[in-house]
Amino acid sequence: MDWLDYDTGNCSVQRALEVMGDRWSVLVLREVFHGVRRFDQIRRHTGMSESVLAARLRHLVGAGVLTTAEYQEAGARARREYRLTPAGLDLQPALIALLQWGDKHRAGPEGPALVVEHRGCDAKVSAVLECADGHRLTGPEQVRSVPGPGARVAPAQSTPTAPSGPIVEHSG
Repeated sequence: MDWLDYDTGNCSVQRALEVMGDRWSVLVLREVFHGVRRFDQIRRHTGMSESVLAARLRHLVGAGVLTTAEYQEAGARARREYRLTPAGLDLQPALIALLQWGDKHRAGPEGPALVVEHRGCDAKVSAVLECADGHRLTGPEQVRSVPGPGARVAPAQSTPTAPSGPIVEHSG
């Protein structure tokens, strides 16, 4: 397969990034996954401006990742809190993978600020690549991309052909 022969206009990664593709959306989801569901709490904990947070919440609700539920504290007006939808819950492995990458490549000298554990046994949780037959994949050389049912051939272009597969540089 030559990747350049295919149109990327309907790519699932591209479509996912239309929902999640900015820092603030990911940080909002991090907060909601950790039980922080109210506007003022999210704003305070992330340092986000009110206007940016309001826009991100509207976007995530509109994309079907979050939903709202009303709550009212005694003597106060009704307000909304934000909860994950099934589509939002399905983002947990992606957030775990980002956390795992950050722990490996960007943690401070004292180590990661957060450890995610399995409630059942307290073991550390990690994202892994596994095929449908249960084989655990340990590197990009074990993966290939093939056209899926939604693949569309790209319009003819006069670009040189790129090598197929990921380019992995090894040090040493």
